[in-house]
Amino acid sequence: MLRHIPEEPVSNAAVWCRRLAVFALPVAAIAVILARSNAVEPQASLAVLGGAIVVALIALLLFFAACVVIWQEGRRGLGAALGGAFLAALTLSYPAYLAVQAVRLPVLSDVSTDTADPPRFSASRAAVAARAGFTPAGFDADQAERQRDGYPDIEPIVVDLEPDEAYQLVLETAQSRGWRVIDQRPPGGRSGVGHLDFLDRDLVMGFADDIAVRLRPLAGQTRIDVRSASRYGRHDFGANAKRIRQFAEELQAGLNEK
Repeated sequence: MLRHIPEEPVSNAAVWCRRLAVFALPVAAIAVILARSNAVEPQASLAVLGGAIVVALIALLLFFAACVVIWQEGRRGLGAALGGAFLAALTLSYPAYLAVQAVRLPVLSDVSTDTADPPRFSASRAAVAARAGFTPAGFDADQAERQRDGYPDIEPIVVDLEPDEAYQLVLETAQSRGWRVIDQRPPGGRSGVGHLDFLDRDLVMGFADDIAVRLRPLAGQTRIDVRSASRYGRHDFGANAKRIRQFAEELQAGLNEK
């Protein structure tokens, strides 16, 4: 007579680890889609993303609990637990990157190549409307000091071009980076200063960031100052400094081609 040998029960922690992880990943994706499509306010999409992060963290805790139970009681479910841990880690990868950046970089949301006299954002009706009424505040001494300590490489860009040529190079470089012009004033007048305002978007969430570029004539050269500011949050996780660096590198590459 054949006897049925009952299978070992499955760990409930492993089952729920996978369920929660499977739930968290699409919720995080929905948060990104909502933010990039401007379907809801940024705060709402961040709240959805925050919920996905919490669920993913719970899934990871359940993974460790499942490992303990499986080891001690010999229950099944290791595959489900590992699958859930992988999906949870995938959901948490970008937030974890931001957490690391938040620890290692200064708390700044506004970065400029000129901390003593940063370029001012245009107050024209078109520019204010494009920024949805938002205008970054001015630099204070503490902010300037934190930037100098954290980003000593963010400095004015000086090119061996006349202001008009430099102005065209800035426009071409900004266009290649996908920046949208919202206001512009070519170099001229008594001061010879030129100014441009741009709008760029965050790579992942698509949040709007504002950029101001100022051009000042020098003897046979042009000094270009760039200011990049985030609209949301106190910490930009290094995004604005990175944007200025990349712009300067592309500007130099364009200059070398001339």
